[in-house]
Amino acid sequence: MKAGLPDRILITGASGGLGAALALHYAGPRRTLLLWGRDCDRLESVAAACREAGAEIVIRSLDFSDSAAAIAALEEEDERGPIGLALLAAGAGDVAAPGDLVEDAGQIVRLGLVNFVAASAMAATLARCMARRGEGRIVMIGSAAAFHALPFAAAYAGSKAGLARFAQALRLSVKEHGVQVTLVSPGFIDTAAGRQTAGPKPFLLQPADAAARIARAAARGQAHLIFPWPFALLRWVDRLLPMALRDRLLLGLKPRDG
Repeated sequence: MKAGLPDRILITGASGGLGAALALHYAGPRRTLLLWGRDCDRLESVAAACREAGAEIVIRSLDFSDSAAAIAALEEEDERGPIGLALLAAGAGDVAAPGDLVEDAGQIVRLGLVNFVAASAMAATLARCMARRGEGRIVMIGSAAAFHALPFAAAYAGSKAGLARFAQALRLSVKEHGVQVTLVSPGFIDTAAGRQTAGPKPFLLQPADAAARIARAAARGQAHLIFPWPFALLRWVDRLLPMALRDRLLLGLKPRDG
C-alpha cells in the first residue's frame, strides 16, 4: 500500500490504456477506485485486475461529451464519500482525414467537448468540493501536442492547449485552499488508441511507466510534468524559433496523402 494516498481515488478514461495503467498502479487494499470510461467490457476487465490487488471498485460507463451528465455523476459520487485524488485521463484523439484540407466540424466539436469542456468542468467541480474540505489532489492529463500548432491535428492540439491553460489557472485559484492541481503533458504512449494514429512515435513509453511517472508527480504536488524530457526541450524550441521556420517544420510533419 502506497503511503499518503486517500481512500477514494477517481480515474476517468479507465477503459483506455493509460487510465487502466493508472488504475492498476493505485490498486491496493483498503482503497476504493472509482473507474469511469466508455468501454464497459474493458472497464470490467480492468476492475477485475484491480480487485485481485485488493481494491474495492466502483465502475461507471460515461460518454464524456455529455459534460452535464459527467458533472452530475461526479457530484453524486463525491457526496457518497470524499474523493481525495482524481486523475482525469479521459480524452479523445484524432487527425484530419486523408485528403481533407481541415478537420471535420463534428470532430472538432467532439474533441473540444471531451478534451477541454468536460475535463475542465469536472476539475472545477472537484476543486470546489476539495477546497471546502481543505485538501485534495487533481491530475489533469493533457498532451505535449498542446505546445504545437499541428496542422493535421488542430482540434486535438487546440483542445489540449485549452486544457493546459485552464489547469494552470485552476491551480493558482485553489492552491491556498489545500488543493493541488497537476498538469501532465506526455508524449507518445503505447496504447491501442495511439497505435491507430499513423506516423512515427519517437520516445514511445509503455503505459505502466507513464502511470508511475504521473503518480510520482501527483504525490509531489508538481505543477507541471512533461515527459519524456525531449518533449520539454521541443516546447522551448517551438517558442524560440522564428515563425517562418516553425511553420515550415510543422507543415513538414503533416502526413502525406496516400
